[in-house]
Amino acid sequence: MKKLTKTIITALIASSLAAPAVSAYEKVTISVNGTVTDIDARLIGSTTYVDIGDTKRSLGAASGENPDIHAEAGEPYIECSGRYIGGNDCLELDGEIFVPVRSLAKIYGADVEWTDETRSVALTPTGATLASGDDFYIADEVYWLSRIINAEAEGEPMEGKILVGNVILNRVRSGEFPDSIYDVIFDRKYSVQFTPTANGRIWNEPNADSVIAAKICLDAYYISREALYFLNPRIATNFWIPANRQFLMSVGSHDFYS
Repeated sequence: MKKLTKTIITALIASSLAAPAVSAYEKVTISVNGTVTDIDARLIGSTTYVDIGDTKRSLGAASGENPDIHAEAGEPYIECSGRYIGGNDCLELDGEIFVPVRSLAKIYGADVEWTDETRSVALTPTGATLASGDDFYIADEVYWLSRIINAEAEGEPMEGKILVGNVILNRVRSGEFPDSIYDVIFDRKYSVQFTPTANGRIWNEPNADSVIAAKICLDAYYISREALYFLNPRIATNFWIPANRQFLMSVGSHDFYS
């Protein structure tokens, strides 16, 4: 029964992480500062996607900001000024790039209000500006988080890399573990917590995707705020985690637990 439950949960999580089907969608009305716009917006699943070009023009005119934004179909983030804003995968629809509206609003410092009855989103620029990556990220945190992500999930999909980073940050804020990224990684209160600290892989130079995943996590994007443990069941030699913790999801070769 436990194995069956895990299989069902894994299937549900996998479907939620996969790129959404885009054949069916609802049109959404977008207003900026109370004025209805012609932004092409579509509700796909539970996420409102907006045409990045349309939205940049409208929010740029309202905020006076014109940041250099990069988004690529299939990637779960938007890059701007060295910041990596995580979210659902960017999509290519009708030849245009669509991104989650909340990810783009964060770049412009805009508040987002969804009204279910009218299927509409109100965007209100607050005047806040997005700090650059150089100013926002703490080098030591990027250094260690990217290394543990690379050591544990080098060949994993981006979602798997982000989840490993989520586990580290969830531990930092949990109160049950040390309160810094470095101390969580090298914690040995109950023996070695992460094998790469014992076999030396923690010292390997991280690849570009692992660095990006670390920055996405440090920009407060969570696939799971509950995950505190993970293991690869195909190579694990100690199964205390699945015997004692609540299974959450499987991504790539790892199972994640609360």
